Amino acid sequence: MSLRLATFNIENLMSRFDFSGFRNILKQDRVLRLFEVKSEGEYQRLEEARTISHTDDTRQMSALAIADCDADILCLQEADNMAALQAFEYGYLFKMVGNGYRQKYLIEGNDSRGIDVAVLVREETRDGRKIECIDVKSHASLTYADLDLFNDGLAATNVPGDRIFKRDCLELDFRIGGRPLTLFVVHLKSMGPARNGFDGRTSTMPVRTAEVAAVRRIIENRFGAGNTDGEMFAVCGDMNDYQERVDVTGDRRGGYSFVPRQESASALDIFSHDGFVENVVRRRPELDRWTLFHSRGPQERHLCQLDYIWLSKALAQRNPSSVPEIIRAGQPYRTLFPPGQEVERYPRTGWDRPKASDHCPVVVTLDV
Repeated sequence: MSLRLATFNIENLMSRFDFSGFRNILKQDRVLRLFEVKSEGEYQRLEEARTISHTDDTRQMSALAIADCDADILCLQEADNMAALQAFEYGYLFKMVGNGYRQKYLIEGNDSRGIDVAVLVREETRDGRKIECIDVKSHASLTYADLDLFNDGLAATNVPGDRIFKRDCLELDFRIGGRPLTLFVVHLKSMGPARNGFDGRTSTMPVRTAEVAAVRRIIENRFGAGNTDGEMFAVCGDMNDYQERVDVTGDRRGGYSFVPRQESASALDIFSHDGFVENVVRRRPELDRWTLFHSRGPQERHLCQLDYIWLSKALAQRNPSSVPEIIRAGQPYRTLFPPGQEVERYPRTGWDRPKASDHCPVVVTLDV
């Protein structure tokens, strides 16, 4: 009995306009900076037109990427609300896949921009097994004090009563053809720009480390610490961290080089150091595990995996030969692919935008 499980950061699936760029140039779209805007009303009209025209192409590509996943259960990050999900499914996704996701789960989390994690579920698997959602639970209200996770590394930006998850850890219990499967869906703290003499990844590492520790604690509290080996569960989502990356050097004229590099430390080590769960994407070749191209110019470019499906020991052992797919056809043309990995992009893909998302979906077929 197989199940297609996917995760995808769909990037700003919004149902509202953001006019804050009129007063904060850091939030202003680059195209509007080319024009002289004389009033806030004029700025709002221009921003509405820009957003609508850009969004139509983007969401067509997002839907194509999801259609290529062909997932029975799809874990999403950066969804605005249920209304945005429903409008996207009806207007775009249904046209691509023909049979929509009748079951949708989203609980408002802690993100200051209002972006949440969500899960879309088919009524049946491809082989006709019923998919039942038995329970959905949010952990957005958990604080550092609740799980005794506060430490000196967090003290500079947090207090013990602050909420651990910057979005949420959404816990869902399923029955797939009568068999149990539990999902934990997350979107961890973003890296952000450099601050206080540290790069963005290092300066935000304590927050993500606490989030990963909290997810593990939630799982161990659920199944019993030391007793999780036989349980069927997976952790999915955008972890905003990586344990390895592929540095990209060179230029268009002379050619590019792709050099893999291991990170000395990662928040994700809490998951992997003792084999608590398996990052199933590591079953792919070393240069072919990336889900995002990071670039701040020629001096700072790399490919890395930010999007994960972590399998419990029992689920991994039941699926020793399952290798996930990474859907990269929605990447913009500026993304630099290692030799042999190039794909045919979706129609109307741009150099930087439009694109399906800055992230690539990850999907795996599992025997549950």
